[in-house]
Amino acid sequence: MSQIVTLSFYRFTGFSARAWALMMMAQGRKPLAATPDIGFWKLCGSGKGEGFNVTLNPAVIAILAVWPDAETARNRVSTAPIFARYRARATESWSILLTPTSVRGQWDGSVPFAATTDQSTGPMVALTRAAIRRRIIPRFWRQVPDISAKIGQDPNVAFKIGIGELPMLDQITVSIWPDKSSMDAFARTGPHGAAIKAVRTGDWFAEELFARFNVHSDMGTWGGASPLAALEAA
Repeated sequence: MSQIVTLSFYRFTGFSARAWALMMMAQGRKPLAATPDIGFWKLCGSGKGEGFNVTLNPAVIAILAVWPDAETARNRVSTAPIFARYRARATESWSILLTPTSVRGQWDGSVPFAATTDQSTGPMVALTRAAIRRRIIPRFWRQVPDISAKIGQDPNVAFKIGIGELPMLDQITVSIWPDKSSMDAFARTGPHGAAIKAVRTGDWFAEELFARFNVHSDMGTWGGASPLAALEAA
């Protein structure tokens, strides 16, 4: 059995639903931690745009969770009380199940994902997480808008979002690509490649993690359809 990582996104419409989601950023942590079989997990807000973004988006909340296998992941995300509460309040929700294929770096002092040796072809997900050093914040946020714009313009990207634990300081990007080659091409070139070089020479991050995943399956919709539908059609 391979470890499964789930990314669940919830969209909230209207003041009361968004206020509830904001309140749950504090109150949802205890029931998430108590969910049977859950391993590493994070409850995240989101930003506007396609990647790291300083502007908060109160309409979208994300939950990242690690499970021992696909059956357990699908069952818990579908039936566990805390996930059901989010789904009941949201106007739309979508969960994607992922198999880690590579991971480099740490998150809160540990390696949260166990990479498998399975390198099957097909859609892949890239996750980048950065804990930004406070002294570098102005320089970092001058660099990032260009990178986010380029992600949004890339025709290969099926889905992209910026999420995070702490505004401005702890940032995560998630993007879905049709295959490994298109993902690698973006990472090596343009403003993204320049930013990676700047990070390496400037010691921008207190902690960082880069992970890649094979897509296992998904549940629900985002924008009225599965973001994977276009990739499957292609």
